[in-house]
Amino acid sequence: METFNDVISEDRPVLVDFFATWCQPCKMLHPVLEQLKDTLGDRVRIIKVDVDKYGQTAAQYGIQAVPTLMLFRKGQILWRQSGVMSKADLLAVIDPHL
Repeated sequence: METFNDVISEDRPVLVDFFATWCQPCKMLHPVLEQLKDTLGDRVRIIKVDVDKYGQTAAQYGIQAVPTLMLFRKGQILWRQSGVMSKADLLAVIDPHL
């Protein structure tokens, strides 16, 4: 089974969405991430981490608010931000790392 560390250590950028099922802004972000995936395809991997199920991972990365987005490549944090973002803003962040 693939671990979180396996995923974020990939050579391509990995966008991690730390979310909670009860979080309304997280629900608003979901369709934006779907659109982003449709646009970028396999050039970026997008994963969602439920902070209630995976609290240890969330704590390891200091997640204090949801949604929090983090961009990784080869295990390194390239960028992080909390809150809902537009597709255009996310593309502007990810594009330089493609």
